Amino acid sequence: MMGPASSLIRSGNPQGARPYERFLLSPTAWGQLPAALQQETELMLLGLWADATQVHACFLHEPSNEAVLVSTPAAGWNYATLSPARPGAVRFERMILELWGHHAEGAVDLRPWLDHGRWPLRHPLAAKPIPFAGEAPQPEFLPTEGDGIHQIPVGPIHAGVIEPGHFRFSVQGEAVVRLEQRLGYKHKGTLSLMLGTSPRAAVRYAARLSGDTTVAHSWAFSAAVEAALGVTPPPRALHLRALMLELERIHNHLNDWGFVCNDAAFAYPHARCGLLREGVLRAIAAAFGHRLMMDRVLPGGVAPDIAPRGTEAILAALEAVEAEIPALMQIYEAHASLQDRLVTTGYLRPDLARAFAAGGHVGRASGRAFDARRLPHHLPYADLHFDVPVLEAGDVDARVRIRVLELSQSIVLVREILASLPAGELMAPLPARAGEGMAMIEGFRGECLHWIALDDGGLIRALFPRDPSWLQWPLLEAAIEDNIVADFPLCNKSFNCSYSGVDL
Repeated sequence: MMGPASSLIRSGNPQGARPYERFLLSPTAWGQLPAALQQETELMLLGLWADATQVHACFLHEPSNEAVLVSTPAAGWNYATLSPARPGAVRFERMILELWGHHAEGAVDLRPWLDHGRWPLRHPLAAKPIPFAGEAPQPEFLPTEGDGIHQIPVGPIHAGVIEPGHFRFSVQGEAVVRLEQRLGYKHKGTLSLMLGTSPRAAVRYAARLSGDTTVAHSWAFSAAVEAALGVTPPPRALHLRALMLELERIHNHLNDWGFVCNDAAFAYPHARCGLLREGVLRAIAAAFGHRLMMDRVLPGGVAPDIAPRGTEAILAALEAVEAEIPALMQIYEAHASLQDRLVTTGYLRPDLARAFAAGGHVGRASGRAFDARRLPHHLPYADLHFDVPVLEAGDVDARVRIRVLELSQSIVLVREILASLPAGELMAPLPARAGEGMAMIEGFRGECLHWIALDDGGLIRALFPRDPSWLQWPLLEAAIEDNIVADFPLCNKSFNCSYSGVDL
């Protein structure tokens, strides 16, 4: 990393974070960062968060797959905004203001988002939270100009079993001119619950940040703790983590493939994918004692071990999935009415996917090839063989096809992991000492990023768990523009962003 922003960041004072160093910049130097970022477009913003006294950011240098952390004191609760240079910073800056009270000077948008005016405290994670007992304010939406524009409010309560979120459509005729999301309805105070606890007590909250991504978030949290403490899990534990992660990817991709078809009123693939997913979930339950593998990944390793007949159950379920994928794809491609609904619908431009550092199927369907499993020294993936599919079409169909291609790759990975599963211990001891670490694990939506700082007693002093949906929700708003309202369910499900994952 040799660009102006990288050089500016590395001019700061190293803070000893592992495996990616964190550099502390003065407020003046941080104020120079937006202009430097404009000159170094290959430095992608992956996350922006805070603690009571500082603001932190994580960047990825895409050509080298090297990450770097940078911080600055929030002098007088103010810090220089990054959103004019990196649009993905907008929602992070809104979140920082609401949770910690730090104000991004010159920010593009600081409207309320997570705080709907119903919390008893304002800035609940600040050093001195402010009691609040006023009236809840009306939500603010951006204005839309033009003839014949009307608004359609949807949610936060939706039909079916779905998380709450409000969508405000501005429509001209049948075309969507603007979509805005209003989230925060799943706010659980997750960060407050984790602060001051031990890593092994806090991991249960990481596992529940977004229940469909429980393995990826548990692993990312655990790996950040292990990096902070200089602990390496046993080889068997790492292989079992990868096994569970790929099984999580498989059952979620099956679910999403079926539901996209269902939202186009094509029920057969939905039914078949649901049946196949159920077979995988039952095999997972037989192997690990829980259908979603919740609370199986822990700091230091995993618990329990795979059951004696778990391997047979997993391989049998995946054989059924692999056998049916070609027939399902043939049906998917052969029905013109389905293709008419999906092809060219919800187009996400590659430049937008890159500007927001979109990961997972959202980014890879629009040409961005990043996959955290390819990061240097990411064990056990450094010793495994798999391809990362990338498409350029950027529409709903492309996001479905990425999922199907990843399904096949994950099945190959599961077989390879099971065939090479090493013997040995499952857990490594965790020393009670201070440290700071960060980790990225490739969940089915994209990379889950966790940063953690431990105090001298090994308890959590500060942390931030970042779901990939942070950088994908804004892109859904862009992808639906100029589509008709009836195509929103297809666009929404093809992204399948997590509501809970961003409602910290």
